[in-house]
Amino acid sequence: MWPNGIRCAVCITFDLDAETAWQEDPRLVNNPGVQSQGRYGPKIGVPIILDLLKRQAIESTFFIPGKIAEDYPHTIKAIIDAGHEIANHSYSHTPLYNLSLEEEEEELVRTKAILEGFGVRIVGFRSPWEVSENTLFLLEKHKYLYSSNLMDDIRPYRHSDAELIELPLQWITEDWAHFAYGQGLFIKKIATNTEVREIWSDEFEGIFEFSGLFNLVLHPQVIGRPSRIKMLDEFISFIKAHDGVWIGTCLEIAEHVARVVP
Repeated sequence: MWPNGIRCAVCITFDLDAETAWQEDPRLVNNPGVQSQGRYGPKIGVPIILDLLKRQAIESTFFIPGKIAEDYPHTIKAIIDAGHEIANHSYSHTPLYNLSLEEEEEELVRTKAILEGFGVRIVGFRSPWEVSENTLFLLEKHKYLYSSNLMDDIRPYRHSDAELIELPLQWITEDWAHFAYGQGLFIKKIATNTEVREIWSDEFEGIFEFSGLFNLVLHPQVIGRPSRIKMLDEFISFIKAHDGVWIGTCLEIAEHVARVVP
């Protein structure tokens, strides 16, 4: 599947949810403390992450809700100016299964227009929370190249009888599942950096052996804490130490898969 000499592909991606991550519960919308946790992402997390990616000479993909692009245009411009891909993350971060087909399509179309207003082409989509029964149909209808939503494989694939490429992911390679803490999450433990680094390293080595795709899903408000950025820096260096690893944007990987998978 991969180019000659490549054993495993890696995409290091960021979901820039900011405040929208905390708006599913109407009790949180007007809670300044909760909202400030989301605001940390574009305010502090993104600049730290951009410095790390520059130092590691990596191009990444940022999935951005339309609402956040409207609220933080200078942050979006900084991401693009640094050479990274941006992609669609719906508009309001409302779970898609709570939307009608028409509402979901409106969020998809609205966000694409907002993001393309920054002078880039938008061909990728990652859902907030989970996909609905309409999501893949809508991505096909609007000529998206790739989806990064499903958890049914360790290698990218083409959806049956469709042009759409799937870049699968899994909760195990998310930061939110291990680190996120706040309203509604107080019953869970905040994992240590050592625990998460071990989980990610073991999963990467397993995917490497299967010549799969390691799709790391990160959130600037979560991974962007100083100690976690240090851990991420070390983890990226660990990945690079393996011969035959290709670290690319979702767009680069999807374009390659589209060429080689019938």
